[in-house]
Amino acid sequence: MNSTNKLFSFNTDISKVEIPETLNNPFGSDLPDIARIAGIEFQYYIEKVVDNWEYDFNNRKGKMFGVLVVQTQSESYGYLGAVSGRLSRHTEYEELVPSVFDDSSDDYFINKGMTAVTKFGTLINESECELEISTLKEERRLKSIEIQQKLFEHYHFLNLSGHESNLLEIFKNVSIEKPPSAAGECAAPKLLQYAFEYDLKPIAIAEFWWGRTAPNQYREQKKFYPACIDKCKPILEYMLEDNELYNKGIN
Repeated sequence: MNSTNKLFSFNTDISKVEIPETLNNPFGSDLPDIARIAGIEFQYYIEKVVDNWEYDFNNRKGKMFGVLVVQTQSESYGYLGAVSGRLSRHTEYEELVPSVFDDSSDDYFINKGMTAVTKFGTLINESECELEISTLKEERRLKSIEIQQKLFEHYHFLNLSGHESNLLEIFKNVSIEKPPSAAGECAAPKLLQYAFEYDLKPIAIAEFWWGRTAPNQYREQKKFYPACIDKCKPILEYMLEDNELYNKGIN
């Protein structure tokens, strides 16, 4: 696979834009000009293609998107784009950096597991025996835990030194201890993982909100926001090898 399949070229003339020497802090509020330019260009792109995506942004909760400006081995600049979570469980979009987790892993264990969980739900709805219902609910709960544990084991992230760890290993030594649901699916870790895999040098990163705001979220479409704390902090600090990354971002 060629890394350029996901690489967007700048439409803006960036010849006079300052290129940062180091990656900006994903938890900080200050964005380099080059990251803001990439974010705005990617927003224009979304406006053009969003109607073709399998996600109704008018009636469903909005999503965070991210861009990562990178330098290629030929020393040219471009940017990658990603969405937090997935637009469709069954579709990968060629223009977006993919999930770190491959659904086909281990003989499609996640799909088979979710089918089993759904079957438990059907049996629960069909049963009229309280004891049987209680037993089925407990079996469903244990199956869900098993799937989640195995899923965390299959999310592997690289750091700057090229070392690889899964989510359970990354969260092992932090206060959260157990990865929260959907950890690893945020935009920033996806973008950095793709850059590390394909020897693209990270230059600047930015995330913005797209779509309808859910209650109590207070997020505005197209506005830039720092990376999230609960899911991203341990992962990004591991990937960028800086255990004080979040604290530096809020100073």
